[in-house]
Amino acid sequence: MEYSKQVEVRWADLDPNFHVLHSKYYDFGAYIRMSYLTENGITPQALSKHHIGPIIFREECIFRREIKFKDQVQITLELAKAKRDISRWSMQHQIILNEKTLAAQITVDGAWMDTMHRKLATPPEEFIAAFDAIPKAKDFEWM
Repeated sequence: MEYSKQVEVRWADLDPNFHVLHSKYYDFGAYIRMSYLTENGITPQALSKHHIGPIIFREECIFRREIKFKDQVQITLELAKAKRDISRWSMQHQIILNEKTLAAQITVDGAWMDTMHRKLATPPEEFIAAFDAIPKAKDFEWM
């Protein structure tokens, strides 16, 4: 099972070399993560209700091919690592160019923050079920 989304490359996404600006790759990753979460019940309302939000410790992109205006771009989401209580996790994204070429790989290490106390937290049970349903990377491991 795969979770992916197609995005349209907009003129505003380009840099002076007429290919996608490096920071937009990170935006593509954030888009698919938040799309998955909201589609699976971890909505802004649920985050607010539980006073919790996702945070990122590290985000790394390996750029392999340039993406240009009007290219077709598919972004995937996989869970690479997680603590069993989902308090810490790593996700991976592949950015696929024109349905066949790997343009970039993004790795994100994150956790949850209690938004009232401003400290790390464990998410509520319903968040754990949503995370458990994220497609797992081939080399997925429990932390």
